[in-house]
Amino acid sequence: MAEIVRKHGIGWNTYFKWKSKYGGTTVNELRRLRELEAANAKLKRMYSELALENAALKDVVSRKW
Repeated sequence: MAEIVRKHGIGWNTYFKWKSKYGGTTVNELRRLRELEAANAKLKRMYSELALENAALKDVVSRKW
């Protein structure tokens, strides 16, 4: 294991964190987790864009009145 960690430039602390977090998961579970994280990131971007648009519209409406 030391050779693999050294080859990929991963610290021992990082290795043990990953091992405790993902130790018992299967490849399919990891793929699903990656898909869910990507979908979550997309939804966060969509929300932030809509929140900015909403704030801009409120600003325009408040200036007219």
